[in-house]
Amino acid sequence: MDKPSKYPAGADPVSNEPGTLWVVATPIGNLRDLTYRAHDTLARAEWIAAEDTRHSQRLLESYGIRARLISLHEHNEASRIPRLLRLLEAGRAVALISDAGTPLVSDPGARLVQAAAEAGVPVRAVPGASSLLAALSVAGFAAERFLFEGFLPARPAARRSRLAPLAAEVRPVVLFEAPHRIVACLHDLAEAVGEGRRVVVARELTKRHETLLRGPIAEVLARVEADPAQQRGEFVVVLEGAPPRAEAEGQDPDEVLRPLLAELPVKQAARLAARILGQRRNALYQRALALKGEVSGEE
Repeated sequence: MDKPSKYPAGADPVSNEPGTLWVVATPIGNLRDLTYRAHDTLARAEWIAAEDTRHSQRLLESYGIRARLISLHEHNEASRIPRLLRLLEAGRAVALISDAGTPLVSDPGARLVQAAAEAGVPVRAVPGASSLLAALSVAGFAAERFLFEGFLPARPAARRSRLAPLAAEVRPVVLFEAPHRIVACLHDLAEAVGEGRRVVVARELTKRHETLLRGPIAEVLARVEADPAQQRGEFVVVLEGAPPRAEAEGQDPDEVLRPLLAELPVKQAARLAARILGQRRNALYQRALALKGEVSGEE
């Protein structure tokens, strides 16, 4: 695609409004996922703010797009904003892109968009690829509502603390994870919500080596541990929501409290267990105190 595409009669793919900040989604892997509108917007932009200019330059060159690039990442966003605002206020067309997918979704750019809006600069979205929605669409879990947790903390204790409340979450949960932490993430996820909860691990979405692993967490974890290839690339993890409270009736409270107490204070563990089991918090708090005492006695 080296020329602006043709649109249906009457379509207005790109506004001629001067001084607009265009927030443009780019492919997450397959270059053919760049939309016609995104192509034309980038081709007409005078400046493109990119997370990694070398990475984005290769994308633009593959489409024959020539534009002036300016870096915008988490370490320089604050210092870049005044310059970009001056360009926008002078009537320049500026596009914002990330390395892949939709900007601002676990990527920099929020401060620029907020500053532009506060300055009265028009901000327009050019939607497209998103690994978050791509993974959710193929997971097979009902997603009228879902929870996006982004990247988990790198430190094990902080990661487990973030995962613990998910035991009671009835909505599907979407996570991003780095390749060197995917095994640890699945281990901690199994501890937090139970080995039998279903999960989908989407690796390298839209790319040549894309894989989707489905099943109970324990089963998926075993497959990832057994295959080094499944520990490389970019990962989106979709966790099935917890069963409704009615389905949790009859479950042994100790089975819920013990893993929560391993990571959380007694009060917080009792509160989450009450949500999972649909039981009174006070009774679960007393049981949690007893279990905590049992553990301390063993030690």
